[in-house]
Amino acid sequence: MARIHPSEYEMPFPMIALTLFRWPSTLAHVPGVGWLPGSQEPASAEGAPTSSLAPSGFSDWLQAYPLADTLLWAALVFVVAWMADLLAKGFLLSVIARVVKRTRFTWDDAIQERRVFHHLAHLAPAAVVYFGAVLVPGLPDPVYEVAQRVALSFMVVTLAASANAVLNAANDIYSTRPDASTRPIKGYLQIVAIILWIAAAILIVSILLAKPPGIFLGGLAGLTAVLLLVFRDTILSLVASIQLTQNDMLAVGDWIEMPKYGADGDVVDIALHTVKVQNWDKTITTIPTHKLIEDSFKNWRGMSQAGGRRIKRSIHLDLGTIRFLSDEEVDRFARFELMQEYIRTKREELRAHNELNLDAGGRWEDTSGKVVLNTRRLTNVGTFRAYIVNYLRQHQMVHQDMTLLVRQLQPGPTGLPMEIYVFSNDTDWINYEGFQADIFDHLLAMVSEFGLRVFQSPSGEDVRAAGELIGKQVDLA
Repeated sequence: MARIHPSEYEMPFPMIALTLFRWPSTLAHVPGVGWLPGSQEPASAEGAPTSSLAPSGFSDWLQAYPLADTLLWAALVFVVAWMADLLAKGFLLSVIARVVKRTRFTWDDAIQERRVFHHLAHLAPAAVVYFGAVLVPGLPDPVYEVAQRVALSFMVVTLAASANAVLNAANDIYSTRPDASTRPIKGYLQIVAIILWIAAAILIVSILLAKPPGIFLGGLAGLTAVLLLVFRDTILSLVASIQLTQNDMLAVGDWIEMPKYGADGDVVDIALHTVKVQNWDKTITTIPTHKLIEDSFKNWRGMSQAGGRRIKRSIHLDLGTIRFLSDEEVDRFARFELMQEYIRTKREELRAHNELNLDAGGRWEDTSGKVVLNTRRLTNVGTFRAYIVNYLRQHQMVHQDMTLLVRQLQPGPTGLPMEIYVFSNDTDWINYEGFQADIFDHLLAMVSEFGLRVFQSPSGEDVRAAGELIGKQVDLA
C-alpha cells in the first residue's frame, strides 16, 4: 500500500482534532460570533481581524518537530483503533444479540453462544492499525512493515479462532440430532480444527518473515518422519475414532468398565484424543481414545437395550444341616401354595422309581431291617431349591423371558453355595438394588423353614459361647 504523508492534506488531521478540542475559543474569533465570551476580535497592523490559532503556525511547528508529528499520528491511530474496538463490541455485538434472540432458528443461537461474533469483532481494531499505519508520517519503513505484519497476523489468528468457534457451534447443532450420541462428529471436527490452526500458523510465520507459504509447506514435507512422531497419538486416535463410530462400539451415555484405567461409569464425552467417563463416585476418568481399541473394555449398553439386568448371587448353606425330609415335613410343605405342584409331582416320580426297587414283600427294607440305598427321597436342600425357582417364577420384577437359573456350586470351606442367576426387568440401578435385596431378604428368612442354616464364619460371640460351654463341661466332670 502506498504511504501518504499527512503534509499532502490541506490541514493536518492532528490540527483538526486540536481545533475541535478548542472550538469555543476558536469560534470566538470568527467574525459575527460576538455573543461568545471573549469574542473581541483583535486587529492586525492593517486593522484586519486575525485568529490566535493559525493552522499554518501549527503545521510549521509540526514540521519543525517531526518526531512530535509522528507520535501524534501514531497516538491518533491507536485511539481510533480503540474506539473501533468499543464500537464493534459495545454496539454491533449488542445489535447482533438482539437479532439472534428474535429469530426462530437455533443454529444462530449456537453461533452466538460460541462467541463467533465476539471473535470477529477483534478484526476492527486490527484493520484500523493495518490501514492506519500508512498515515503516520516519519514512521521508519521497518517499523511500518512490522506494524502491518503484526496487525495482519492478528487478523489471521482472529479468523482462525472464529472458524474454530464455528466448528464448535456445528458440533452443538449436530448434538441435537437423535443419532448424535451413536454417531458423534466431534473427533472429525477436531481434526479439521488442527488442520486449520496448522494452516494459520504457517500463514502467520510466512507473514512475519515475508516468505511465501509454499516454502514452509515444502519444509514440512521433508519433516514427514518427525511429524508422524509428533502426531502419533493424533493419528492413532483418529483411526480409533473411526473404528469406534463405524462399528458402533461406544456412544455417549454408555456404561463401560475398563479396570486397567479405573473406569466404571457413564461415557460423558468422546473427543479425538480422549474419552471421558464419569464413574459412579462422580470422579472423571480420562482414557486415550486409541486405548479403547488396543485394550478390552466392557460395554453395558446391551443390558439396557435388552431391558433386563442380571442378578448373580449365592446363599451359602451349612453342609451339616442337609438331610432327608420326613413324611410329616413333606406333608407340611405340600400345604405351601408355591410347593403344591412340586410336591405332588415329586411324590409321583419318587413312587414310580422306588417301586422298581422294593423287595418281595413290597418294603424298602430287606429282611435284616436295612434300608435299600438306591431308593429316592426328598431332601431339604432340593426342596428349598425348588421353592426358590417357584418363588422367582411368580415374581413380577423378574424378567421371565430371560435366563432363570438356581443351581448348586462346588461345596467348599464356606458351605454349599446356592446360586441365584436371574434378570430384573428394571435396569435402573436404584430399583435393581432394591429388588435384589428384597429377594434375598425373603430367601434368607425362609432358610430355617427347610431345616437349613446359613453358613458363616465363627464370630467373637460364637467363640465366647463355645468357651463357656467347654468350661461348664469341665466343671461337671
